[in-house]
Amino acid sequence: MHIPSPDRDLGEAEWRAFVETQGFGHLVAAGAGRLVPVVVPTQFVLDGDRVLLHLAGPNPVFEALAEQPRVVLSVAGDWAFIPSAWKAIGAEDPDLGIPTTYYGAVQLEGVATVGTAPAEVAAVLRRQLGALQPGMAVADPEVAHPAKLRSIRAITIAIDNVRAKFKFGGNVDDDHRHAVIERLRERGGPGDLAAASHAVRRGGRAKPGPGPPQP
Repeated sequence: MHIPSPDRDLGEAEWRAFVETQGFGHLVAAGAGRLVPVVVPTQFVLDGDRVLLHLAGPNPVFEALAEQPRVVLSVAGDWAFIPSAWKAIGAEDPDLGIPTTYYGAVQLEGVATVGTAPAEVAAVLRRQLGALQPGMAVADPEVAHPAKLRSIRAITIAIDNVRAKFKFGGNVDDDHRHAVIERLRERGGPGDLAAASHAVRRGGRAKPGPGPPQP
């Protein structure tokens, strides 16, 4: 993932809040000698310097993890397409605007450990339930569903590297950025308001001039 200077994260608090808010990503396990890695869409919980999740036993990711336990959890969201005309303000020709996409992306790298014992699986399930539905009464999985636990595997990823990118107009001046923010608010589609909020929050990182197109 290419991360230009204006898109770099502002620190751990920023990427951590983003990951916790998204709560869903793609687990990527390269295995050993595979032409194509195993990619698994999954819900997860960020627990300090660990990621906790569970998957069904037959999932092919476990074969890849047995070959090589190092993984990447890719989390992306709050994306919004910015049409070319939105990049022009004042007397600027809207036909010459350069379209782009705003988005946040965080890649958590680390070594995955697989838990197969019912107690290990139940511990991860409890943590996920507590995070995803706090305050809601639920039967303890180890007590209520012991047979089902045998078909589930818990995965704990010990995070040792984080790459974060927040591409929300940090390469343009205040006037151009705020023009896009207003249009995002007006359009109000999926991701638009979140993208506008990120652009406002990160406004202090603006650089003068419209800047080059971003990939």
